Amino acid sequence: MNRRTFALLAAVCLAVSARAQAAETDARTRVGSIVDSVVQPMMVEGDIPGVAVGITVAGKEYIFCYGVADKESGKKVTSETIFEIGSLSKTFTATLGAYAQVQGTIALADPASKYLPALSGTAFDRVNVLNLATFTAGGLPLQFPDEVTTDDQMIEFYRAWKPEQRPGTSRRYSNPSIGLYGYLAAKSMGMPFEELMQKHLLPGLGLEHSFITVPSGEMENYAFGYTKENKRIRVAPGMFDAEAYGVKSTATDMLRFVEANIGARGGESALHRAILQTHIGRFQIGPMAQGLGWEIIQYPTNLDTLLAANSSDMAFTPQKAIPIAPTAMPLDNILINKTGSTNGFAAYAALVPKERAGIVILANKNFPIPARVKAAYAILSALGIQ
Repeated sequence: MNRRTFALLAAVCLAVSARAQAAETDARTRVGSIVDSVVQPMMVEGDIPGVAVGITVAGKEYIFCYGVADKESGKKVTSETIFEIGSLSKTFTATLGAYAQVQGTIALADPASKYLPALSGTAFDRVNVLNLATFTAGGLPLQFPDEVTTDDQMIEFYRAWKPEQRPGTSRRYSNPSIGLYGYLAAKSMGMPFEELMQKHLLPGLGLEHSFITVPSGEMENYAFGYTKENKRIRVAPGMFDAEAYGVKSTATDMLRFVEANIGARGGESALHRAILQTHIGRFQIGPMAQGLGWEIIQYPTNLDTLLAANSSDMAFTPQKAIPIAPTAMPLDNILINKTGSTNGFAAYAALVPKERAGIVILANKNFPIPARVKAAYAILSALGIQ
């Protein structure tokens, strides 16, 4: 190749690269404009100090950050700011439980008491592992009583509990339900839940800045949450907090988790198969299907359906549960979503595997769920995903 030909090829390559970079910049500007138009009014209305939004569309990732992680210091929200994700943690617990299922250490159809003999002779001889994972045990409460703070008191709580409905016929959203599921799954694998999460599942998902207990070296990145009265707050310890609402994560990691869920359809590893188990609707609950951790809606959908599926009634009142055959809801035509809250933080994640698209919204104030859902829907709709 002579010098003239080489120079011509080099010029062509530079031109192509420049056009690609320009197109990338244009795409980010367009997506950023959409996100700005939705998030900035949402922050004003909700009096929210800081927000991070992660979006993935057809393999392209975008993270947009707004406001402050700490009002006192003025520290800005970045892609590495750590937020409490509340009950979005349940999707991680479900993934760990599904991994135990894939490994053969636990089975959804087994009675819960099989994995915790202290519960033998109680209602948990009839409540199976699937019931715990899908909140269909028969009426376990939303929270543990305040006096339940030790493992012995936890066992006594479960031993004394009596179902209000036959297991598998009613869904009542419950931390003690999915908390016990995570506890039993970890027990079946012979390790404490937090250790399995921190040393195995989170690294296995490629999440480098997600924690149950934020280490000292990461505390400078841990945002402060804010109450309705704008007082600084972080989540307090509680029974099965790690399993039910204990994960803290960044927009970068949560977007990676969304992408792992989207990409699971193309993988064959045990972790890929576990993730897919969490996407299967197990019970029809009004407008949505309850999966393992995730809540599932037929796709395409509309805003009214999404709002109904994420309504306060779904969270706070018992709902009729109708069993679904595992193949009844095709995995290719679903929207998967989950909200999460602590007293000072709010989170929402939604993904549409068919469109290779997803969104994560993290905030350091607990603002209303309908506002989160509307914001996510508006952004995805503007990107052509509904």
